[in-house]
Amino acid sequence: MTASQTITPPAPRRGTTALATGAFLAILRRDLLVTGREFVAFILQAFMQPLFYLFIFGVVLPKVGIASAGYGAVLLPGVVTLTVFLAAVQGVMLPLSLDLGFTREIDDRLLSPAPVWAIVVEKILFATLRGLISAVIIFPLAYLILGDEYQVRTDAIPLLIGLVVLTAIVGASLGLVMGTVVPAEQIALAFAVLFTPMLFTGCLQYAWHDLHVLRGFQVVTLFNPLTYSAEGLRYAMIPHLSDGQAVQTLPIGWALAGLVGFCALFFTLGIRSFRNRAIR
Repeated sequence: MTASQTITPPAPRRGTTALATGAFLAILRRDLLVTGREFVAFILQAFMQPLFYLFIFGVVLPKVGIASAGYGAVLLPGVVTLTVFLAAVQGVMLPLSLDLGFTREIDDRLLSPAPVWAIVVEKILFATLRGLISAVIIFPLAYLILGDEYQVRTDAIPLLIGLVVLTAIVGASLGLVMGTVVPAEQIALAFAVLFTPMLFTGCLQYAWHDLHVLRGFQVVTLFNPLTYSAEGLRYAMIPHLSDGQAVQTLPIGWALAGLVGFCALFFTLGIRSFRNRAIR
């Protein structure tokens, strides 16, 4: 080798963090691409039930005199909760249950450079994004359906966004738990058994304070994460009167604490059950 020759050093290997980040983003991009291709199915799945809730309870019942005028304002936060929560749950539960099933498609993700916890976080993030997309769509649809009954205050937008994000994370985390615990062939049964009671004990159709005449049932609703979302959104959405709240709700501090607590509970259970199912 002559003195004039130069030695080219070998290219440095990409760090572990960079590889994991690249794998994480690739998996997330793949899930978003699949959702984009199935956007019509996503719309039908996420909005069919909430839209009928808005039309029947927010328009038909007040028009025929069964529900009082202004009920649409009380109902709308519950419908937003329902829409965001279901979109997030469905974004994780069935796909993950299928991935962990007989075909073991989850192994493709586990063989990527990303750690196990990053695979779980990607699932949560993807489902949360689905929930947020559904929230962006439900508000203009609610305005078109409710008309004059549509009332949303504009002085608490950051709080409203924070509550929607927490609701989506709660739904995604619960979907993670269900997707790792329930076999794919029993998802429909589990959905009916678990979520039907949740929908009717989560203060979606009524305000929590109005249940003071049914004290036992009022206490039961506090074990439902939807209660904290619906009540928090009522606080953040319904315009306040000059002398106080138009509708009495749970204190906003309790609503936020409840959502954060359920996020932590479901995520802890979900990542534990995911490790037990995915790693053998």
